[in-house]
Amino acid sequence: MENQEKNLNGNSEYSANSIQVLEGLEAVRMRPSMYIGDIGQRGLHHLVYEVVDNSIDEALAGYCNNIKVIINKDNSITVSDDGRGIPVDTMEKEGKSALEVVLTILHAGGKFDKDSYKVSGGLHGVGVSCVNALSSELTASVHRDGKIYQQKFSIGNPISELEIVGETDKTGTTIHFKPDASIFHVTEYSFDILSSRLRELAFLNKGINLILVDEREQNEDGTSKECVFHSETGLKEFIEYLDETRDALIDIIHIDTEKNDIPVEIAIGYNSGYSENVHSYVNNINTHEGGTHLTGFKRGLTRTLKQYAEESGLLTKKKNVIVINGDDFREGLTAVISVKVQNPQFEGQTKTKLGNSEVSLAVDQAVSQMIRNYLEENPNDAKNIVSKVMLAAQARIAAKKARELVQSKTVLKGGGLPGKLSDCSSRDNTRTEVYIVEGDSAGGTAKQGRDREFQAILPLRGKILNVEKALHHKVYENEEIRNIYTALGVTIGTEDDPKALNLEKLRYHKVIIMTDADVDGSHIMTLIMTFFFRYMKELIEGGHIYIATPPLYLVKKGKQFKYCWSEEERIGAMEEFGKGFSVQRYKGLGEMNAEQLWDTTMNPETRTLRQVTIDSGVEADRTFSILMGEEVPPRREFIEKNAIYATIDV
Repeated sequence: MENQEKNLNGNSEYSANSIQVLEGLEAVRMRPSMYIGDIGQRGLHHLVYEVVDNSIDEALAGYCNNIKVIINKDNSITVSDDGRGIPVDTMEKEGKSALEVVLTILHAGGKFDKDSYKVSGGLHGVGVSCVNALSSELTASVHRDGKIYQQKFSIGNPISELEIVGETDKTGTTIHFKPDASIFHVTEYSFDILSSRLRELAFLNKGINLILVDEREQNEDGTSKECVFHSETGLKEFIEYLDETRDALIDIIHIDTEKNDIPVEIAIGYNSGYSENVHSYVNNINTHEGGTHLTGFKRGLTRTLKQYAEESGLLTKKKNVIVINGDDFREGLTAVISVKVQNPQFEGQTKTKLGNSEVSLAVDQAVSQMIRNYLEENPNDAKNIVSKVMLAAQARIAAKKARELVQSKTVLKGGGLPGKLSDCSSRDNTRTEVYIVEGDSAGGTAKQGRDREFQAILPLRGKILNVEKALHHKVYENEEIRNIYTALGVTIGTEDDPKALNLEKLRYHKVIIMTDADVDGSHIMTLIMTFFFRYMKELIEGGHIYIATPPLYLVKKGKQFKYCWSEEERIGAMEEFGKGFSVQRYKGLGEMNAEQLWDTTMNPETRTLRQVTIDSGVEADRTFSILMGEEVPPRREFIEKNAIYATIDV
């Protein structure tokens, strides 16, 4: 305490001796989030991506065909490839093997030598040395020059010399690592998250085999769970995957070319839906903030489609009573843009926005060539696209009016709060929270059980509109959705994007979805989540959306009781009590009294909230199209695989 006071008063000496220099990989261990994003689930999986990126680089250079990722039983990871193998000869300047240098020095590797790799997927990352620094153990095995070389490390430091441990007729690199449990909050790998990324990489790098094995889960025949990802047509198959449950209006348009020495691959499809789903990549990195490649794509698409429509007479002055703009050409569009850039410059809040100006023209030229050729060869599809554009333009005008109606009823403009909202007394929006609940019954219990100082309750009447199948103006005209906009205090539209959400006046820091723990409750939650993903994605990206977790059971014996959130907990509680207990299944929030709801679901000291994040925009887009689209079989399959209530309610 004395030292702190001296510092505050400026009495302690601040000299060169006060400056701490972190050498080698110490900086990575001291500030891991600076290098891998966070030390939770996302950062944990990022370690795998860094190692896989090295193998992908070998594939891009033409030396690797197979990449295998194994989740071992102890949640360690093994990544192997059949590339050339990391060099093992001694580097004169460092006096160490190239392998040891790559694994112990930040930003060391062949990708920084322009003659070794033309482009590199890992340039955006920090390399395998970062993985080494954050692993309690790492073993590198290299098959090269007829020999098997091996070296072991711990928390970034070598604990063995580089040794020859055998002979081989193969080439390649195998990295086995175990994340350091003293660094990461989460150490259990998700098969679904890893499979999503490997599937994405297979689409982005056609011809490569990516194999994911989970040794923690066994099949009936005793083999480990395994998925193989391979794409022959690249982004064309990517669009087919994304639009699996959507009604296609045209055949998929695809181009794989090189413009101004920049490899460009683009695939687009049009469907009967109303959402725009454009995913962009640079060197296999998902640039969800966009950038120059996305700008070039939009410009080229709009200009070429509009020019063709006017020249062919499909967009005559008589028909075109409404001015067409760029948004109209992208309604119902699903597109993937992938460029390979030798020296990418990234900008934006999360460094996922491409800044290279030369890429814009390359993509513009590629998409223009692709669209022009396709439309001239497929006049019927051209008519379908232009008809879709005309309808989109009309709907846009209606949506603009509906949005203005929503804006006119905000609190700031004197419209007042929704009548059903029970607001909190605090105006400190760094701690306030609103519960969105289904129905008046649950709303009544929640109102009685809440802390009125910082918790607000917004009951919804029944199931809100399925926005996945609704025109934009219908969404804004829906009363329940208008109430959500008004209650949250957000506005629609910025200078750059008329559809963007403005969060400056957001009234609550946490928006918590609280529905019944049954199938109907899950459906309502999914409807609300679909709305947030399609129309308020900024709230999710800002970390404001949460899901409440009410208990499924109350197991009671006399004055003793236990709340249970799973079947396992229920069985455990029953065993703990043997005889004279009762089990109550909570199917609705209204079945709990106010005190029970507070204790289990609303009290910040005891509740569990699940924060909603977007690990993969591609998978989120596809999931909502499956759950909320027209096709029943894929929806049933998804629910049977993922719903925790399916077996409970039988």
